[in-house]
Amino acid sequence: MSDTLARPLVMSPHFDDAVFSCGATLAAHPGAVVYTVFSGCPAADVMTKWDRQCGFDNAAHAMHERSLENHRALDVLSAVPDRGDFLDAQYVPFALPAHAPTQDAIAQALYRSLHRHGARTLVIPLGLFHSDHELVHRACTDVWLANPELVCFAYEDALYRRLAGQLQIRMAELVSRGIIATPVIENWRADPSHQAAKREAVKAYASQLKAFGPDGYDDVFCTERCWKLELAA
Repeated sequence: MSDTLARPLVMSPHFDDAVFSCGATLAAHPGAVVYTVFSGCPAADVMTKWDRQCGFDNAAHAMHERSLENHRALDVLSAVPDRGDFLDAQYVPFALPAHAPTQDAIAQALYRSLHRHGARTLVIPLGLFHSDHELVHRACTDVWLANPELVCFAYEDALYRRLAGQLQIRMAELVSRGIIATPVIENWRADPSHQAAKREAVKAYASQLKAFGPDGYDDVFCTERCWKLELAA
């Protein structure tokens, strides 16, 4: 994977997902671009239960602070931030129907980012459980299938990969589409410096960690797992 992760673009549904799921991978590949899909800002008067748990007064405040947290985290990992303007699923009910993100719109934004950064490797979420994650996974898979010259890896979504059956459901779905997934093993995953950098980066997402609670995010420090996606022969 180290050799093929040339000029990688890592897709992150929300601000913390890429770092939580593959922060050590990012630390091992400085200069990787992390594209956060759902970073659009809702109206200032919107308030959700999750934002309240994170300690925010409203959604606009939440997205501003999360953006700052994300920049600090990616700076620790020497990663390059990029972002879309799509609304997180928790904000969609408060927006006009035309503002709801679609698979095609996300795919088009991904195309633009790939060209903007000259990426040759695409790293995507497996899209487990969360509707936003699944939407990003499907959009990314569409782009990869239409651009076979791209090398594609899929990471296991931290936290959600622990939910019973989620990983198996996605693997079965990939097989049904003629896609095989092979686990990738790399020696650098055990490098203490990469793990230390990830821990430091994770701490930057203070608002999210507050909502998860002290024992609610242990999975982010477990072994990262990526799968290389290829078309079945």
